Amino acid sequence: MLQICRRIIKGEKGQSMVELALVLPMILLLLMGIVEFGRLFHTYLVITQGSREGARLAVVGESDQQIIAKIEQVTASLNVEKLSIQISPGANERIRGVSVQVSVSYELDLIVPNLFELLPDPFILTSNTFMRME
Repeated sequence: MLQICRRIIKGEKGQSMVELALVLPMILLLLMGIVEFGRLFHTYLVITQGSREGARLAVVGESDQQIIAKIEQVTASLNVEKLSIQISPGANERIRGVSVQVSVSYELDLIVPNLFELLPDPFILTSNTFMRME
């Protein structure tokens, strides 16, 4: 009986399973953080490109409707209902030499809602572009 107890105590058959149980949550948390950061960065790049395209149209004299349509076209991979577009100054106040601001905001729902409880859900991304009227 004593020999059986010694074999059980000295056995290392379950060691790797215990190590996996301890390390797996940290690996999964790191992996989900990487995925979430990738989604945030992609969304930011898309709305920044939309903001730049909209500002370029604004400085060459296009209407607000054309600017909004172009921004929605560039950001087609995003949900348009969560997209907020602001253009200032208004179309009547844009004269040569005046700076035009196009602001695009987007509310991104996170996959991991309580990721470290550091990021708000939804996470609001904003991109501003300033260009001078031609």
